[in-house]
Amino acid sequence: MEDVLEVYARPYDPKRPVVCVDEGAKELRSTPRGSLPMAPTVCERESGLPERRDYEYERRGKSNLFASIEPLTGKRRVRLTERRTALDFAEELRQIVDLDYPEAECVVLVCDNLNTHSCACLYEAFPPSEARRLAQRLEWHPTPEHGSWLNIAEIELSVIHRQCLNRRIEDVPTLAREIAAWQEARNAGQAKINWQFTTADARVKLRRLYPQLK
Repeated sequence: MEDVLEVYARPYDPKRPVVCVDEGAKELRSTPRGSLPMAPTVCERESGLPERRDYEYERRGKSNLFASIEPLTGKRRVRLTERRTALDFAEELRQIVDLDYPEAECVVLVCDNLNTHSCACLYEAFPPSEARRLAQRLEWHPTPEHGSWLNIAEIELSVIHRQCLNRRIEDVPTLAREIAAWQEARNAGQAKINWQFTTADARVKLRRLYPQLK
């Protein structure tokens, strides 16, 4: 815990950006009976009606979301995959290193301790030389067990679901368009995460987690 908190306290360094990564899912659902469109305002005292959908829906599968965010700059990327295997996570890391931060000396990576989140995934997905190249560009900082709340990307996923995914979306192309529009607007506004919980706070508020010295 203190290791992750100390990473968040570091000053901004473009050569060593701190990037938080997490993954979530969106269940795809269609509305077989259709919906009623928004109704316009009839007069100034009325606000019109929102779109209304039938309660019946049809499941259309799931899509996985990999979200990465750089808290100090407000830069984020959301990528869609069919699954969330070690191979998918390895490809996400490759894109972060080679596409998002090609000029960085090292990407300081914060992620939870899911079994697929380790350097081993790189060796499952790529030849040893390529896996080693990527591993040398990453500085790993996993959150502790039961401590995924320390991952700022988890906050960003919550924002995505509240602002963009809190309604039925029936297919992957529509989901991709919605997320791309949300991401563009949020990046343009440079929305940042104001993380205030420090190591000093942890030693007071979470002192029950520390060994009791006699």
